[in-house]
Amino acid sequence: MQKQNKWVRALCISGRGAAGAGLALAAALLLFPLPSRASAASAPAQIDSVNVAKTDSDETVRPESARLIPLGRATGIKLFSEGAMVVGFAPMTEQGVSPAEAAGLRLGDLIIQVNGQPVSSNETMAQAVGQSQGGPLTILAKRDGEQRSFTVQPVQEAASGQYRIGAWVRDSLAGIGTITYVDPANGAFGALGHGVCDQDTGELMPIGGGSLMRSQVVGVKKGQSGQPGELTGEYEMTRDQGVLYQNADDGIYGRLTDESVYSRQQALETAPKEEIKTGKAQIVANVEGSQTQYYDIEIVKLYDDEEGNRDMMVQVTDKRLLEKTGGIVQGMSGSPIIQNGKLVGAVTHVLVNDPCRGYGISIERMLETARSL
Repeated sequence: MQKQNKWVRALCISGRGAAGAGLALAAALLLFPLPSRASAASAPAQIDSVNVAKTDSDETVRPESARLIPLGRATGIKLFSEGAMVVGFAPMTEQGVSPAEAAGLRLGDLIIQVNGQPVSSNETMAQAVGQSQGGPLTILAKRDGEQRSFTVQPVQEAASGQYRIGAWVRDSLAGIGTITYVDPANGAFGALGHGVCDQDTGELMPIGGGSLMRSQVVGVKKGQSGQPGELTGEYEMTRDQGVLYQNADDGIYGRLTDESVYSRQQALETAPKEEIKTGKAQIVANVEGSQTQYYDIEIVKLYDDEEGNRDMMVQVTDKRLLEKTGGIVQGMSGSPIIQNGKLVGAVTHVLVNDPCRGYGISIERMLETARSL
C-alpha cells in the first residue's frame, strides 16, 4: 500500500486549501500565548502595539514597485480579532448543555456585541456576561460575513457563583513566521503565503488589529518523517517593526515601519506564474539568529488553477539546510523562492512524511491580493 503524505500548513489548522482526501493538516507557524488587549494595555510599553486598529483604506500601502526585496526574515506576529471568536463549548447544566450552543452559536462565530455593548476582548465579554445577573443576553455575532442575533440564558456556576454561557472565546493569536517580500519604496510587505487561522476552529481570524515583532531564531528542532521540525524564536513583545492590514487566505499583509529591517537588501524583479519552471531554484531562509541565507531547492512540479495556495511542489537539495533543519520546518512559511534571479513565490507547506519536500505559492497570487486591499 502506498504511504499517504500528510502536510503541514503554517499556522492554519483546517482543510482550507487541502489537496484532497487523506491529507491531514497541523500547525506550522508556531503559536504562543499572548495577553489579551485589556490586560496588555495596562503595560505602557505595549499600548501602541496592542491597540493597533485596522488601518483605514486611505492609509493602507500596497506594493507598487516593479522590484521587491525577497526578505526571508523570521518575525513575530501579533493578531487581534474584531471581537471574541467562539472556539469551544462547555456543558453548564446537569443535562450537559452549553447555553451558548443551545441558543444556536457555532464554532467560529465572532461575537461583537452583548446586550448592545461592543465586545473588544475576552475580558469585555466576561464582564458583560457577569453583569447580566442571570438575565437573558442578546448576543450579536458575525458568521460567514453576516450578522446574526442570539438570545442566550446564562447559568450560574455552583463553584464560583459566577454566571456563564458555556462558551470558550479567543481574541488574539501570535506566532513566528517569515516575511516574503517588502517594497523598498513604501515598506509594504507580504508574509506567510497563507492566512492566520484559529488553531481550534480552523477559521480565518478576522483581523481587528495586529503587528509584527522583532525576533530572532535561537534554535531548531530538526524535522523527521512523520514529525515536522520547528524553529524556536525569541520575540521583543514591546518592540514592533510593522503594522498588519489584512489577514487573507494567501498571506498576511501590511507595512514595515522599521526600515532597518530591509534598508540594505537588494530588490529583485518578480516573475509572473507562467515564467516559473520546474528545475533549480533557491529559497531565502532565516534558521539562525536574524541572518538570512540562500539555499538550493528544486521546483519539482507545477499546479494549474490549484485551489488554495499551492502553485508548486519544491524539494530542498541544499546539504547545509538538510543538515540544519532536515528540510522545511515550522516557522519557514513565507520563505521567498527565487528562480533565474527573480522572486517567484514563497514556501507554504511541508510534507510531514517527507520534510525535504513541500509546497509553495506564486508571488503573482500574493501580489494580486496585496494590491486589491
